[in-house]
Amino acid sequence: MPVTDPTSPVLDLAASSVQLTRQLCDIESVSGNERAIADAIEASLAEASHLELIRDGDAIVARTNLGRERRVVIAGHIDTVPVNANLPVREEDGYLVGRGTVDMKGGVAVALKLAAELSAPAVDVTWIWYDHEEVESRLNGLGRLASTRPDLLAGDFAILGEPTGAAVEGGCNGTARIDIRLHGVRAHSARSWVGHNAIHDAAGVLAILAAYVPAEIEVDGLVYREGLNAVGISGGVAGNVIPDEAVVSVNYRFAPSRTGDVAIAHLLDVFAGYDVEITDLAEGARPGLDAALAQQFLAAVGGVAAPKYGWTDVARFSALGIPAVNYGPGDPLKAHADDERVAVEEIVACERGLRAWLTAG
Repeated sequence: MPVTDPTSPVLDLAASSVQLTRQLCDIESVSGNERAIADAIEASLAEASHLELIRDGDAIVARTNLGRERRVVIAGHIDTVPVNANLPVREEDGYLVGRGTVDMKGGVAVALKLAAELSAPAVDVTWIWYDHEEVESRLNGLGRLASTRPDLLAGDFAILGEPTGAAVEGGCNGTARIDIRLHGVRAHSARSWVGHNAIHDAAGVLAILAAYVPAEIEVDGLVYREGLNAVGISGGVAGNVIPDEAVVSVNYRFAPSRTGDVAIAHLLDVFAGYDVEITDLAEGARPGLDAALAQQFLAAVGGVAAPKYGWTDVARFSALGIPAVNYGPGDPLKAHADDERVAVEEIVACERGLRAWLTAG
């Protein structure tokens, strides 16, 4: 087990969740550099006698063992995308502005404060703060735990603190990526008729994409919008050579009513006759709002649930048979933006909502 660095930053859990968000954001934790923030979280909870602490790499798990009938998992990732002159955090017109404020240290701060303060919640709680969410899936800390310590993810309901504007977003779309490879014949561009231009053939793929009408599919009462888009195109050898290869990368966001296999079959049908390579596939997650705990949670925090269009780690819980929702402060449209900012009132609202639900008799 990693040894906590005594020189690590110190977190003040007596501070408000807003100020704690600021403290967490000011510990730079770009993916791959989470040790300092993981050390700080671990150290801050070391004296919480009501919590069992477990560390796995740079993931911290803290759980109550009160013998409650039901267990809830509340999780959030501690890494961010790269900083771009947007740290340290500043406060401006009711917002905290800076890297990580939205994605997703506001949610992490709320969970950390509640974990420290709620010694006798109405349900047993497993709190998880994990690493490597913003990079390739094989490195994801929650995925690592799901593979090596699935017992730590066990529960009756899960909440992921991803930014939702302090509203509840159920489940998530799945995502698939493919490369469509187009083949030609090289030739000198002065005698192009001798060859065959692979880049020109990309026009057929782009025409399919331009004409494609994405579906809107209702799943357990929520309507998920699908999407099929080119996200990259490459090709070319030199300025005087007809290219013999071009690649169009396509991303498909599919409703959680479809399995990954069904999504891939759909892509192969849409691009029938083309050379297609599957480069990424992640299953979606159904809303999970029909679970009793989900209904109680929704009633406690108020509002009406909406679908999560992007893929999130709720899918990892769903794969384990655990219904899960997204609930956290911050506008998802500001995630990863250079002017990333979270409304202070949303941090407060999420803390208030979770606290009320976790302490309800």
